[in-house]
Amino acid sequence: MRIISWNVAGYRACYKKGFKEAIEKLNADIICLQEVKCLKDELPYIPCGYDLYINPAERKGYSGVLVFSKIKPLNVVYGMGIEEHDHEGRLITLEYDEFYLVNVYVPNSKKELERLEYRMKWEDDIRYYLQKLMMIKPVIYCGDLNVAHEEIDIKNPKSNTHSAGFTIEERQKMTELLSIGLIDTFRNFHPEEIKYSWWSYLFHARENNAGWRIDYFLVSKDYIHKVEDSYIYTEIMGSDHCPIGIDITA
Repeated sequence: MRIISWNVAGYRACYKKGFKEAIEKLNADIICLQEVKCLKDELPYIPCGYDLYINPAERKGYSGVLVFSKIKPLNVVYGMGIEEHDHEGRLITLEYDEFYLVNVYVPNSKKELERLEYRMKWEDDIRYYLQKLMMIKPVIYCGDLNVAHEEIDIKNPKSNTHSAGFTIEERQKMTELLSIGLIDTFRNFHPEEIKYSWWSYLFHARENNAGWRIDYFLVSKDYIHKVEDSYIYTEIMGSDHCPIGIDITA
């Protein structure tokens, strides 16, 4: 089974930049998208053979996550049941036979770190939410986590120590998240590899590979033996993020 995650930075925009061809090439069983920025009836394309699950933001043209799945889930939950968080369309949980799949678009702390305090609250609440799921069955937590965890995950660590996505506070919350029993799959399989998943549109960042690794597949440690490999598809364009993926044994 192949699961793909991709922050498309606007599904309609990404569709015009080769989304269909990229998805056909990746040949995934489950596709998790973040920052879709549209409603169900505004989707330009639904891949053949997939069921659709979408959690849009209340604010038009903002945030939103969706999942295309060839495998019918046992149950689907939209949001985490906390009103403070659930109006921005940032979370979908699909329950399958062996695991919960949680597709997330973590809030950005913004310039001047204006949302850092809210981000800290989100991090504590999502960690508790995932812990509750993990008491029932393994969790696959994927999406745009909006944090480069270690210096290896960012091109210019020293100049970004106070930037949203690389603050001490955000990195510490990522460490706390992993401490509940989640494994960073890419770092597990590629401990020394330098590869990024997001590049600014400014200063030819992607051309110069001045990027950040802020998109992840985190998997419960008691399920990591089922993961064959973890990928970052840097060659696929269409967004300021590239897709990431994992393969799981049947």
